[in-house]
Amino acid sequence: MAKNEALLIIDYTNDFVSDKGALTCGRAGQFLADPIVTLADKIHKSNGWVILPTDLHKKDDPYHPETKLFPAHNLKNSWGRQLYGKVASWYQENKDDQKVYMYDKTRYSAFAGTDLDIRLRERNIDTLHLAGVCTDICVLHTAVDAYDLNYRIVIHEQTVATLTQSGQNWALNHFENVLGAKAID
Repeated sequence: MAKNEALLIIDYTNDFVSDKGALTCGRAGQFLADPIVTLADKIHKSNGWVILPTDLHKKDDPYHPETKLFPAHNLKNSWGRQLYGKVASWYQENKDDQKVYMYDKTRYSAFAGTDLDIRLRERNIDTLHLAGVCTDICVLHTAVDAYDLNYRIVIHEQTVATLTQSGQNWALNHFENVLGAKAID
């Protein structure tokens, strides 16, 4: 790991991970906590960046396409939008470090409508490690944008999960075979 690398922990919130979440991956997402924290520690200790792009929605927003597809989730100031479990604890312990930050996103991709690309380029980051949920939705769309912006992509298979095994398998295959991502088991 080097200072030109960043870990994106995508949408690891109660609504996507907890058994009581509105749009949960359930156990598959819950099993990610330890590997994500281990990876975050490794990147953070090697002077890399740990960034937490986190989904944010308004209830019944008539202008947002997800309103028609999914139940309300990750609503502002809600329990569901809070980071889940050990990742929440890791963030609380490290959030005062300038190389660790969380920001709002309102679309699947962590790049869409945000200043992520500008921030990464200012810091000379050229390699992105992706973790979080959902593998075939927000992690995938972030990876596609990262590919189009010419970032190197590393997918840590033990740190991503989604709603179905078929979606997981498809996305992992797509990362490697279509986006040229390096997959690490």
